[in-house]
Amino acid sequence: MTGPTGPDREAVRALAELLRRWWELSAREGRPKPTQQSLAGRLGIDQTTLSRYLNPRHPSTAPLRTVELLHTVLRAPAADLPRARALVEEAAAVPARKSPHPTDAAPADAAPADAAPADVTPADAAAVVVAPAPRRTATLRTVLAFLAVLTLGGGIGLGWSAFDHRAGQGGPSVAAAAAPAGPAASRWPLARKGDLLWKARTVQYLLQAHGHAVEADGDFGAATAAAVKTFQAAHGLLADGKVGAQTWSHLIIRIDSHNDPKQAVVALQYLLNNTGTATDITGIFTPSTTRSLDTFQRARGLPVTGVADPATWRALLASQGPAIHR
Repeated sequence: MTGPTGPDREAVRALAELLRRWWELSAREGRPKPTQQSLAGRLGIDQTTLSRYLNPRHPSTAPLRTVELLHTVLRAPAADLPRARALVEEAAAVPARKSPHPTDAAPADAAPADAAPADVTPADAAAVVVAPAPRRTATLRTVLAFLAVLTLGGGIGLGWSAFDHRAGQGGPSVAAAAAPAGPAASRWPLARKGDLLWKARTVQYLLQAHGHAVEADGDFGAATAAAVKTFQAAHGLLADGKVGAQTWSHLIIRIDSHNDPKQAVVALQYLLNNTGTATDITGIFTPSTTRSLDTFQRARGLPVTGVADPATWRALLASQGPAIHR
């Protein structure tokens, strides 16, 4: 991998130094420092890649998700995370190089096999284009597509009969089975002890908004589970320490311009930013946050209200990355 050039070199190096410091200082409270091999396994990457992320002399820019997971797994100081995020953003802000001859560039979707070599004459190039082999390929594809449609049609007919029979026996109706999975159909995720990153942080931020003294470290540990049990008992829920549909419905907070508890807004901004909707995590429900919320709602087919209602919270949680459980 070619190293970064220009002002971003310092950001990449600073990020690598910060990540290495987290790793070096992770041996505390009787816990040994993990080996790079075991740490790479927990991150889901290979050891060589991790080694580059931790090497200030020949660094590579670690993606934000890996940085956040490292911060959680190594129990790094909470105050370091905003700086690490800023360094990732700064290191990644490398402008794309412009081609010296943009008109000479081939279209992005052009197939290499269709391009004529530099020493082929225009006549030869035309012959290549009208060669019969691609036509035979196209004809074969047409036949295969037609057969696939016939097969699919038969499968649909059989499936329709089966679903209709199940509906008559009390099973789901055809209409219900064929309903598209949209925002309204998304389910609340289950958050429990051992979850890392977005599930844990969201629960922790919202618990804080409800007055519970938990640390938002992205690790759903014993302290977070105990706080969830206390919250559940106070709301007449089964106190099992797991955050399912019933607990989420009590834990989330409707956020608008008249009701914006700081830590609930932090949770909202964090989830918005994780979906790729650029949002500053400030804990203040600013007009910029409202615009980000509008953008997310529009993209997910939700009513564009600029209000974080239950449907929006559920869609936000369903739009996060894969869950990570230790």
